Amino acid sequence: MMASSTPSSIEHTMLAASEQLQVPSNITKFKIGLCQLSVTSEKNQNLACARNSIKAAVECGARLVVLPEMWNCPYSNDYFAKFAEDFENEDASPTFSMLSEAACSHGITIVGGSVPESSDGQLYNTSCVFGPDGKLKAKHRKIHLFDIEIPGDITFKESDFFAAGDKPTIVDTDVGRIGIGICHDIRFPELAALYRAKGARIICYPGAFNISTGELLWEVMQRARAADNQLFVATCSPSRDSSGSYAIWGHSTLVGPSGEIIATSGHEETVVVAEIDYSKIELQRKGLPLDKQKRADIYLS
Repeated sequence: MMASSTPSSIEHTMLAASEQLQVPSNITKFKIGLCQLSVTSEKNQNLACARNSIKAAVECGARLVVLPEMWNCPYSNDYFAKFAEDFENEDASPTFSMLSEAACSHGITIVGGSVPESSDGQLYNTSCVFGPDGKLKAKHRKIHLFDIEIPGDITFKESDFFAAGDKPTIVDTDVGRIGIGICHDIRFPELAALYRAKGARIICYPGAFNISTGELLWEVMQRARAADNQLFVATCSPSRDSSGSYAIWGHSTLVGPSGEIIATSGHEETVVVAEIDYSKIELQRKGLPLDKQKRADIYLS
């Protein structure tokens, strides 16, 4: 971010972050796998499906695998509390254990979509990131809860059953620095801009947009966040035929730093594997140096 003559506290934070940027890495190209899963009302079945999809992505060369939002249970208030897990008690958290084991056994980084987390009497919509050693590297609790009321179309209030997270999540991995958001987090460009300022080269958004907002906004939001920040954006959704009354859009997608769609799916259960080439970020930023062109003196006046 550019500084004005009298920087605000927000500017100070962003400037300090920008000074710590880019983690040294010899990674230029790698493959990402987006596992668009069909979610059922049986947790063990969902875990088995996810495990198989992760394996399929790895067999296609993926070093980073992303799962959907709410993939171990249907996206429904009837299931959240029942399927929730306390990640501090790994012996009683089969989802946590499976993701850890899969990351370790395949030697990959996994952005574990999101699942309901139980902690101190609260429920959170939480994404866990595991490294190739199977250890937890980061945990992101959904910051922006999805409350919507469109008469005659859709009414849903996530804040009725989840508490909101209060921290952004940036994690250094063997494939570079990653920013994490969950679904509705993508609607807020400020979060993506923060991740870009802190050196993220890709933002992963597990999501479960519904059919109405999905058709209208899913692709637009991804391309906007990628183009605005000149980085990669990866999204992963459950498939349309998942259990529950919440109709899911699907269309898991990888978007490049100029806003171009690199790979995408339909609404069916599938695994999308595509190549990420970080050199595209540098070319885009060199050719169109948005950071140098920003006018914080105007924006904050």
